[in-house]
Amino acid sequence: MGSTLKPMSLLPQTLTLLAFSHIVIILSNAETTSDYSTFIFKNCTTNTFTDSTKFHSETLSTFFEELVSKSSQEKFYKTTTGDDNNGISGFFQCRGDLNNNDCYKCITSLPEMLNTLCNKAVSARIQLHGCNVHYEADEFIEERSKFELLHKVCEEKKAVVVEFEEVRDAAFAGVESGVIDGDGYCKENYGLMQVIAQCEGDLGPCDCGECVTAALQIAEEECGTSLSGQVYLDSCFISYGYYPDGIPDKFNHERKGGNNNNGKLVAIVLGGAAALFIGYILFLSLKNLGKKEDDF
Repeated sequence: MGSTLKPMSLLPQTLTLLAFSHIVIILSNAETTSDYSTFIFKNCTTNTFTDSTKFHSETLSTFFEELVSKSSQEKFYKTTTGDDNNGISGFFQCRGDLNNNDCYKCITSLPEMLNTLCNKAVSARIQLHGCNVHYEADEFIEERSKFELLHKVCEEKKAVVVEFEEVRDAAFAGVESGVIDGDGYCKENYGLMQVIAQCEGDLGPCDCGECVTAALQIAEEECGTSLSGQVYLDSCFISYGYYPDGIPDKFNHERKGGNNNNGKLVAIVLGGAAALFIGYILFLSLKNLGKKEDDF
């Protein structure tokens, strides 16, 4: 009878391997790529730097180096680089729920993207899902309306539920006031809808509120009952989504600091250790059962 129990000697190693594999699988799933680098739109002027303005190119390079260096510390940074003849002004901004590390990664990808999409443009703006950058040569600066529409997307699929407009209007009203109380950023969940609004970092509370109100009005009038929509004005943006099956968990967790991933890692390791411990207890129980059978 003892010989039939010999394979059980492999049980501890098997359980350990299974627990370790479980941890690796969870870790790989926890480190899925964020969507902050998804391209949204670009605005590039037709005016370009010529070979005779090579100093502008050098100034632009210095400008981007400064932005990238600040992006690991700030969510919004505005600066002017160069002299009176070759000055370039601009800023970067990251979405309010990005942590410093993701903000840095998002901004780091923009200089090369701008060089490809807006090569030598004297004024350009690129918007990603998680960040944006805007610059213009001082000699080409133009007055713009804070409420100028830059980009709009309305999902083709429409809501069929009667209460959609009621939920949308309530969510819009919540984010309209929340963006002022939230220092220019707000994420509002109302029922099955989530709305995000953010203003340019140096926009005052009153101007911010007016800008978001204008963006929400465009979304209401032009997107209607679309299940999702995005409206980008010169100084703010709003984005909304209606989820009939419930708001996905990944949209409900805001990462405002760099320590959340460490906490997640600790939880994963502890969970794996617990699984290993339970497996070991199970092994001991089976082993004791085998000894009792031998006794018989």
